[in-house]
Amino acid sequence: MSPVQLPEWNQTEADYPHNSTIADLFKQQAELTPDAIAVVSSARQLSYRELDERSNRLARHLREAGVGTETLVGVSMARSETLIVSLLAILKAGGAYVPLDPAHPRERLCLIIEDSGIAVLLTAGDRQARLPFAPDHLDRIDVEDSSIALLSPQPISCPAESHHLAYVLYTSGSTGKPKGVMVEHRNVVNFFAGMDRAIGNKAGVWLAVTSVTFDISVLELLWTLTRGFKVVVLGDEGTTGIAEQINVHGVTHLQMTPSQALMLTLDRNAFSALSSLRQILLGGEAVPASLIHRIREVFAGEIYNMYGPTETTIWSTTYPVGLPDLTVPIGRPIANTQVFLVDSQMQPVPAGKTGELLIGGDGVTRGYWRRPDLTAERFLSIGDLSADRVYRTGDMARMLPDGNLEFLGRADHQVKLRGHRIELGEIEALLERESGVRQAIAIVREDREGDRRLVAYLVVDPARPASSGALKTGLGGKLPEPMIPSAFVFLSALPLTANGKIDRRALAELPPPLALVASNISQPRVESVGSIERVVIQAWQEALGVAHVGPDDNFFDLGAHSLTVAEVQAKLQDRLQREVSLVDLFQFSTVNTLSRHLEGNCKMNALSDRAERRRLAQRR
Repeated sequence: MSPVQLPEWNQTEADYPHNSTIADLFKQQAELTPDAIAVVSSARQLSYRELDERSNRLARHLREAGVGTETLVGVSMARSETLIVSLLAILKAGGAYVPLDPAHPRERLCLIIEDSGIAVLLTAGDRQARLPFAPDHLDRIDVEDSSIALLSPQPISCPAESHHLAYVLYTSGSTGKPKGVMVEHRNVVNFFAGMDRAIGNKAGVWLAVTSVTFDISVLELLWTLTRGFKVVVLGDEGTTGIAEQINVHGVTHLQMTPSQALMLTLDRNAFSALSSLRQILLGGEAVPASLIHRIREVFAGEIYNMYGPTETTIWSTTYPVGLPDLTVPIGRPIANTQVFLVDSQMQPVPAGKTGELLIGGDGVTRGYWRRPDLTAERFLSIGDLSADRVYRTGDMARMLPDGNLEFLGRADHQVKLRGHRIELGEIEALLERESGVRQAIAIVREDREGDRRLVAYLVVDPARPASSGALKTGLGGKLPEPMIPSAFVFLSALPLTANGKIDRRALAELPPPLALVASNISQPRVESVGSIERVVIQAWQEALGVAHVGPDDNFFDLGAHSLTVAEVQAKLQDRLQREVSLVDLFQFSTVNTLSRHLEGNCKMNALSDRAERRRLAQRR
């Protein structure tokens, strides 16, 4: 057997409560620390006793509504203490939650509702009106209904056992249709034990910043509450809110994607706030060494690089990060997890050689909801790898001399972008359904370090050519914002390899499309501009990576996305020494309109200051 498969590599056996559910573990913690603060949100805070009792009431209501084991229950509401109450209630009732983000496009939400077959959907207050059309049989429950508060707060008997489903989380699908990953309680309880060993479980204050549709939220919202943490739930404040919450609540732990971390380093207040943390967890996409060096300028605590697909329950390997030279490894497997590197014939590769990463152990989930064909393709039984069942990740890796794994990218065309796992095939399939599009290929480009962008290359029908604006609008109704390309490049034909396949490498070697777009539509720079306009131009040029930004260019036509906007906000606030609203950056999307708006605010502030000085002078 090759060195990669040496017994000590996968000797990760650790004891954990095999027969427990997530609800069992939370109940035990609530009994241990009933008066400790469990959850804090902008609306209110709850002690462990209050959280336990509120979720008991809602669980009782769900049982009366027919929720039991293997019942899928949709959850669609804003991030708050009510969301956590709802998740716990579903688990206590024996059901499995299916997270739905009301900000996602209607078509995508309808696909998930239809595919999952959920019979019950939890909403909170007037947010119910924002949900898409759903079948008549769907029972929509407003968790803020006053009648639920009248139910008994006493515990109810949970019918779920460790082999029952805890949640079904939908990820991007290569056919244009999202697919649901089925995760059982035993998978999650084992993951909790793995985190205990990997990062420790000394309770502190955890700032939860991740959408519940992203599986790493399970660590932030549920592992923490079974270990006695105080969980501070971030609303929609963005990086400015992170700094405020860290300072106000004495936050000790923060988990985020590298893209989010990069945005924090650009916000002077948030960046300095990191210094008071105890631990930072990074994961969801590759971690550049330059980001670690930047964070280390202010943070001396523990940094962990986390790796793992949803199909093997959140994180499967971890790595404590020091100061890396060139790359940041993804580390070693967590408790009761095995990793293997194989070639295209499923044979082990020697140490130091690149192979596809397979993951086995107690974190391997049940498979894909109602997709036995895809489950059989990705979840394999290979006896000679010393694992009963493994998940074929499609990720390439190699073992480093020190025994840690180094991530080397995707074997197929699935990518991680801004923390979101994206099947490029899903984007391509939807693009080819748009009017006038004959062929579409999507790739991720990184023409500046740390600035990864999704770009679509298309062949269109000359008789009815598609436009970038129309394609963005069309996809905007079907896909979340991170899955919409930043740029569309139109070609007469797609390049092919010698064997007739589309040559994606040749596309990646074309000139940066954003620079091409900018140079084609920008007006020459005007040197005689005001000081604010000059600052705006420079900020957008740096964020977009283009040489010219004309006064009437629309930033979003040049490839701007939400992270770019956040970067520009940080730059403008730093250089103008004043607050700049994210809403304004989206509303005033050209140099001219944004500059005039900012100048108008400056004049209003100046008038207000002069009026205040006159008022004070008169009082004297």
